[in-house]
Amino acid sequence: MPALNRVQLIGYLGKDPESRFTPNGKKVTHFSLGVTQRWKADGETKEYTDWVYVEAWGRLGEVCDQYLHKGSLAYVEGRLKVERYEEKGETRYSTKVVALQVQMLDRKGAEEPIMSVEEDASGYEV
Repeated sequence: MPALNRVQLIGYLGKDPESRFTPNGKKVTHFSLGVTQRWKADGETKEYTDWVYVEAWGRLGEVCDQYLHKGSLAYVEGRLKVERYEEKGETRYSTKVVALQVQMLDRKGAEEPIMSVEEDASGYEV
């Protein structure tokens, strides 16, 4: 049976992206994306922000590291990845989005186009 694992988000970066290299020499960039839900209840506007951890590999990660910063508005498309780890003898889980496409949505001057970058899905580590 076919499967689908696709996530699309638009939000603001909570802090500057951070990059590192894996032991195999691949570059990976991490950043958090705040996705805010707004609604009206009893005539009052309310909001709630979900913070999503995003991971971008290779050239996509390089571009994110170079052009995104705290407060940047971005569209991220990718897949969910759940990691399992042990902490103090207890099994814990962490969910993140592995980015396959990132589009910068910040308003720029007329001479600067909106940038979109896509990554080949085979470029990241499992």
